[in-house]
Amino acid sequence: MGISIDLDKCTRDALCALACPAQIITLTGENGAPAPVEGFEEMCIACGHCLAVCPTGALSWKGIGPAQCAPLEGELSSPDQLTRLIKGRRSIRRYQDQPLEPSTIERLLELARYAPSGHNAQPVHWLVISGREQLDGLSAIVVDWMRYMIKEDPEVAEPMHFDRAVAAWEAGKDRILRGAPHLVLAYAEKANPFAPAACTIALTYLELAASGLGLGACWAGYLNRASNLFPPMQKALDLPEGMVSFGSLMLGVPAFGYQRVPPRTSVRVTWR
Repeated sequence: MGISIDLDKCTRDALCALACPAQIITLTGENGAPAPVEGFEEMCIACGHCLAVCPTGALSWKGIGPAQCAPLEGELSSPDQLTRLIKGRRSIRRYQDQPLEPSTIERLLELARYAPSGHNAQPVHWLVISGREQLDGLSAIVVDWMRYMIKEDPEVAEPMHFDRAVAAWEAGKDRILRGAPHLVLAYAEKANPFAPAACTIALTYLELAASGLGLGACWAGYLNRASNLFPPMQKALDLPEGMVSFGSLMLGVPAFGYQRVPPRTSVRVTWR
C-alpha cells in the first residue's frame, strides 16, 4: 500500500510534491492531482512529509491518514525560551537520591524518538538501567577496565585521567556514573551506517528534553568507551547480537540549580 489521494479533499496546491525530498510525487493524476511516480516504493524514504504538509488531509501514506497522526498543537517556544534552554543546559554530575517515575523516562524517550536520522532509518533502541546496585556494578566494571588500560595502554589512559577516576573510586567516590539513579543507553545495529549519528542526535534530544523538565543528564563517556572495548562490560549490558552502544546518559534530579551561564569559546566560522 502506497500513497493515496482523496480527490474530493485535494485542492491541487502541490504542497505534497514540493515537500517530498525524494521527488517521487508529481501532479500527473486526475485533473492535475498529485500521484506517485512509477517505482516510488523503492525511492520513498518514509519521512512522512507529504502526509504532514497537506492542509486538507487529502493524502494517506502506507495506510496512514490524518486520523492516525497527532495534530501539531500549542505555541512554538519563543526565542528567549529556546535560548534559556540551550544556554542553561548543564552536564549534571551530582544528583538527588530520588529515582524518577518510569512514566517520566518514557516521556523523554517519546520525545527523543522524533529525532532525525539519515534516510529516516530510525535505528535507535534504548536500554534503561536503574538502581544503585546495578549502576554501582557497572561503575566497578568501568574501573576494572581503567586499571587494565593504565597498565596495558598508558598512552590512552593518561590523557583521559583514568588514574584519578580509579583513585576516586577506591576512596568511595564514583566518577563514572556520579551517583545518578538512572542510565539511558542508545544502541543499534553495528553495521547500520546511520546508527552513530542517529543515536547521538536522539541522546541530544533526550538531554535537552530532560533539561526542559527540570531534570539533569550527563554523557557517560567512560562507560560508553568501555562498552565497546571491554568484554566484561559487554557481558553486563547483554545487548542483542550484532548491536552496540553508541552513547549513554546519566539521568536524574539535579542536586542543585545553576544561576548563570559561564562564557564559552567564541564562534569560529568561515564564511564563503
